[in-house]
Amino acid sequence: MKKAIVILTIFIVLIGIFAQYNVQAANEVIDDETESKIIEIKDNQAKSLEDYKEKYGSDAYGLVAYILNLVRIYSIPFCFLGIAIGAIHQYVIGIRKLDTLEKGMGLIVTFVTILIICQVLPLAFAVFVKFGRG
Repeated sequence: MKKAIVILTIFIVLIGIFAQYNVQAANEVIDDETESKIIEIKDNQAKSLEDYKEKYGSDAYGLVAYILNLVRIYSIPFCFLGIAIGAIHQYVIGIRKLDTLEKGMGLIVTFVTILIICQVLPLAFAVFVKFGRG
């Protein structure tokens, strides 16, 4: 019984010290170097958005083109991760369980399709805006 009380007391003291440390860390201010990097990234993204708006001649078309470009860039690692998970399901886990084999192939096909759509959609939008609206 005494051992349990001692262990519980030590556990509570450690939790208290950890909580105090987290409160102090949360109250610290971002240093100047990090703040300047954040402001620089924000300014670059705002300039990029303005470039798209100027290039497409409209705020709406420029914003859509900017978003489609971000989707195009970020879809690549996301889809490769999905394809890798599908391959693991098909070729590693699917050897033992046949229902996972079909799930793996479904994941691979789904993520390849999403990757192709995300890569072609910005091109189709640019062609439509440049040649389709007259």
